[in-house]
Amino acid sequence: MTVPTLDQKRLVIVGATGMVGGYALRYALENSAVGRVTSIGRRKLGISHPKLTEVLHPDFADCSALAETLSGQDAALFCLGAYTGAVSDAQLRTITVDYTVEFARVLHGSSPGAAFSFLSGSGADQTGRSRVPFARYKGEAENALLAAGFPHVYLFRPAYIYPVEPRKEPNFSYRLLRTLYPAFRLLFPNQVIRADDLARAMLDVVVRETGQHGGPVFENRDIRALVKSLNASGGGSV
Repeated sequence: MTVPTLDQKRLVIVGATGMVGGYALRYALENSAVGRVTSIGRRKLGISHPKLTEVLHPDFADCSALAETLSGQDAALFCLGAYTGAVSDAQLRTITVDYTVEFARVLHGSSPGAAFSFLSGSGADQTGRSRVPFARYKGEAENALLAAGFPHVYLFRPAYIYPVEPRKEPNFSYRLLRTLYPAFRLLFPNQVIRADDLARAMLDVVVRETGQHGGPVFENRDIRALVKSLNASGGGSV
């Protein structure tokens, strides 16, 4: 295992077997400003890297066992989630709210100075009045993170996330959106974001601390603007 230098970041990524989390892991391992990456998930990644420490954790309802693992971290990227319709409403809330809050509790106890980059979603409603469960639950999770005591919380609210690489889509709507993406991207650019670009933006705000001069919420338009800035400074695509 490599030992990070004083100016390198120690990051933890939750959900690295998922679409966005997978790209975040890849970019973190490639980034010279990152000295160590800890991946926490329920399934094995199937990769190895000198920077990477993999921790399997089967139940995010209780993250107490992760206290030592989460000690000394500079930032967390939380990409764990579920698609609406893929699980019951109760499960959706558990995954979206309870797992996030429990992980944040233990992370803050072990690394109170860590930054938190959270994969939320477009329409997230912090007032709790939305009729859409996904929006209410994401808003509830956002509120909890903002109140958790972290010095910096970044809430990413992407609209449609384009998978980039072929995959089995979770439902008909996503299959349709993938087919229509080229036209949709031209007509409604602020309603789409590539999965790799989203991951790069979530990583950038905690590594280069580019998000500290604005508010905590990154809507799809803001994510695209951040990616455009990254492109200008050396890579990425919108």
